[in-house]
Amino acid sequence: MAEKDKDLPKAAAVDDNTKTGHRKQWILFAIVMVLSLAADQATKIWARDALPLKSGHLAHACVIPDDIVTGLCRGESVPVVGGFWDWRLSMNPGSAFGLFASNQEMARIFLSIVGIIAVGGMLWMLRKARPDQRILHWALALVAGGAIGNLIDRIYYGYVTDFILWHVGGYDEHAQRWAHEWPVFNVADVVLVIGVGLMFIDIQKEGKREKLKGKARDEKARSAGLVKNLRL
Repeated sequence: MAEKDKDLPKAAAVDDNTKTGHRKQWILFAIVMVLSLAADQATKIWARDALPLKSGHLAHACVIPDDIVTGLCRGESVPVVGGFWDWRLSMNPGSAFGLFASNQEMARIFLSIVGIIAVGGMLWMLRKARPDQRILHWALALVAGGAIGNLIDRIYYGYVTDFILWHVGGYDEHAQRWAHEWPVFNVADVVLVIGVGLMFIDIQKEGKREKLKGKARDEKARSAGLVKNLRL
């Protein structure tokens, strides 16, 4: 009985440390998510306000996003790194990197639902995560921030603001495009990709962790004489 009483403070200390760890991971998640969301929205506001548009024969200034979507106006490229990286305003009804842009209304509804579900999934995964899974905490926060960033655009405008253009090859004056262009993207797409990459790293780490735990169990069983060999 006395030994059990001695173990009570230890158990309470472990419980307190676990609660503190979970609290810290929620704080980290909130900070990273808000910062990534703020960076995304701030750069989109800048892009819509500052990047030039080619208006053709319109008698009035271009209206964003309507005139861009209808093709009456189009973004003009502003070189950042010559021959590789430009700023160019684009309104995308699809998802990351211009995917699923063919059916605009269906894409808006479907991708808005997917975005909401994705954010809910990130919160659920964070709730299940251990305090020591710091890579996963960053990953979930980045994915949530990116998903919310594009979701805000999709709900408010019906389109997502993209403005980062990567390209290689020469410029075709007739087609008014570079020989090889990566679909125009934004900061939300970048943090989403980084977040998914970090998730894969966490999956790899967890796989190694489970293997080490399995080996430790086998060694403990062998040292206790319970089994001769569990792994060949």
